[in-house]
Amino acid sequence: MPEPIIAVENLGKCYALRAPAARSGLLRDTLGGALRNPLRMLRGAVAGAGAAEDFWAVRDLSFTVQPGEIVGIIGRNGAGKSTLLKMLSRITDPTAGRIRLRGRVASLLEVGTGFHPDLSGRENIFLNGAILGMTRAEIRRRLDEIVAFAEVEQFLDTPVKRYSSGMYVRLAFAVAAHLDPEILIIDEVLAVGDAAFQRKCLAKLQSATRDEGRTILFVSHNLAAVRQLCSRALVLQAGRLVADGPPPEAIAQYMSLMPRDRGAAGYRHIAGDGRALITSLRLNVPGGTEPLYAVFEPIRLEIDFAVKPDAGPLEFFLLIYGEDGECLASSFQRDTVDFHQPASGTGTVSVAFKNMFLPGRYLVSAGIFDRSRQFLDWVEFAEGFQVESSFADGRAFDNRLGRVSILPEWSV
Repeated sequence: MPEPIIAVENLGKCYALRAPAARSGLLRDTLGGALRNPLRMLRGAVAGAGAAEDFWAVRDLSFTVQPGEIVGIIGRNGAGKSTLLKMLSRITDPTAGRIRLRGRVASLLEVGTGFHPDLSGRENIFLNGAILGMTRAEIRRRLDEIVAFAEVEQFLDTPVKRYSSGMYVRLAFAVAAHLDPEILIIDEVLAVGDAAFQRKCLAKLQSATRDEGRTILFVSHNLAAVRQLCSRALVLQAGRLVADGPPPEAIAQYMSLMPRDRGAAGYRHIAGDGRALITSLRLNVPGGTEPLYAVFEPIRLEIDFAVKPDAGPLEFFLLIYGEDGECLASSFQRDTVDFHQPASGTGTVSVAFKNMFLPGRYLVSAGIFDRSRQFLDWVEFAEGFQVESSFADGRAFDNRLGRVSILPEWSV
């Protein structure tokens, strides 16, 4: 087996959490207290030092990545994914363990990372290339390709602080993907772009590995993208590695970690710019019981939302997943009805459909985007429901193949 291009051994990152003591925070009070009673001040400092609590964002993490692999990293919010990528990108130093990297690393971690806001798009391209060790001639040969991919020709000489979030991400991805790093590290910033650009990025990542032999670490909540793009996936939970294997198996392990009862406080907003937010998602089950449906029983879903005055026209969408993380169905509000939204404030939209799913457990994600397909909000796996057979009419569906029942009309 060739030497790994990435080797992580017993990696850990610890943060010290301290509860701040009650004090005014004024310099005169601090100095006055120290002069009046220096012994008490010393005791307080010692007590404060002892009150620190260690928080391990990543702990005892070990894995290797071979050249040319595309490795997905999945896990719930707070699992340690972003901390791991920051250590691999040399932005954050590890507390324990070590990392060995062979080759140049380009990172796309979050909107705003890696670009100087006062420099133009063109200047930032050359700056990032220089950081990767490329000459101006090498960067110049790639410039037209980068600009065309990012679709920012008109704004190339504009300071990037005036870019929209979508423009920023398009340019940042184009720079990272075209400037020849051996290792490309990508966090879920691609969720900021529209659907067409996301497809374009995934195609570029596939070609970068297939045609150019690059190694890619890819963090995303988009499980379909992980399944499509990656040859292998890691699952993190509470900073530890709990699964490492083919994407279908890793995704199944990840889905098994999902809590059965979430509630609005546990929503994971995985994309969006905050102009509109989903505040609640409810399955209206007859009798107010737990979300349990029979095959062909009607399902009604209500989505509460809050909208800011500058949000513009809203469009809602709904995604339904199986427990293995595969998206089984999608629906868009614009397919059936025009939406007359409030100028600002709060509102509710509802969607009703006949349950065509066979017995099993299903998870619901919902989101909002604007007319340009920029995400305003996206809550992943915000609600779940169970489907069971109904024997009232003598039909059982437990042993059927497939995921849905189409209920066709048979004739003889």
